[in-house]
Amino acid sequence: MLREALQRRGVVEGISVCVVLAVWEAVADFVVAEPFKLPSPSSVLLAFYEISDTLPEDILVSFMHFGIGICMGAAVGITIGATMGWFRVVERSTDPIIEVTRAIPPLAWIPFAIAWLGCTHQAAGFIVFIGAVFPVLLNTYAGFRSVDRIYIDAARVLGCKTNASLIKSVAIPYSLPFIATGIRVGMGVGWMCVVAAEMLGASNSGLGFKLWFFYGLHMMDRVVAYMLVIGLLAMLLDRIFRCVVDARLLRWRKGLSVAV
Repeated sequence: MLREALQRRGVVEGISVCVVLAVWEAVADFVVAEPFKLPSPSSVLLAFYEISDTLPEDILVSFMHFGIGICMGAAVGITIGATMGWFRVVERSTDPIIEVTRAIPPLAWIPFAIAWLGCTHQAAGFIVFIGAVFPVLLNTYAGFRSVDRIYIDAARVLGCKTNASLIKSVAIPYSLPFIATGIRVGMGVGWMCVVAAEMLGASNSGLGFKLWFFYGLHMMDRVVAYMLVIGLLAMLLDRIFRCVVDARLLRWRKGLSVAV
C-alpha cells in the first residue's frame, strides 16, 4: 500500500516540499533566529499576501523584458547559426568574433544598454538578448554542421538542387532538436539576465527591481517571496516550452523511438 501511494504522481514531490519547509522553519526559528538573515516560511507566506497587489504588474514587466530578449535572441541566433553551419566561409569569418563576444558576461553590457537605450524595457530586453543569443546560435550551428551527407545526396536525387531547398527540406528539419535545445538553454540564461538587469539598473520596474528595492528596506521576507516567484516562473516557462515543442515540433521523434 505504501509503495503504491508513493508511486502516485505528486506524492513524493509533495512530501519532499513539506520536509524542506519544516526544516526551513525550524532552522529559521531556532538556529538562525534572525529574520534579516533567514526569514521563516510563515513570514514569507505573509509577505506573499502583502505584495499580492503589485506582484502581477511586476511579473508582466519581467515577462515583457524576457519576451523582447528571447525573440531577438532566437531570430538572430538561428539565422547566424544556420548560416555558419551551412556556409564554411561564413563560419571562418564570424567564428573569431563570436568566440570573443560570447566570453563577455551579459551583465558587462549593462552600462552600454543604459547609455544606448536608457532605463527602459528595451535596455533590459537587450541584456536578455545577449544572454540568450549564444546558446541558440551554437546549438543551431551544431545541428546544421551535423547533417548527414547521405540526407543531402538523397535530397538532391529527389530534386533539391539549390542551397535554399536543401536548407528548407533537410537542414532545418534535421536541426530542430538542436534548435529547441538551444532555445531552452537560452530561456534559462535569459530569465536569469532579466532579474540581474532589473537589479542593476537597466530597468526601474520588474521582479528583479523590486527584489533589490525590498533588500534596501531590509524586508527580507519579501525578498525571499520574490525569489520564489522568480524560480517558480522559470520552472513554468520551461515546462510550457517542453510541452509545446514535444507535442508539436518534435512529435515525430516519439514515433521514431517507438519504431526503433
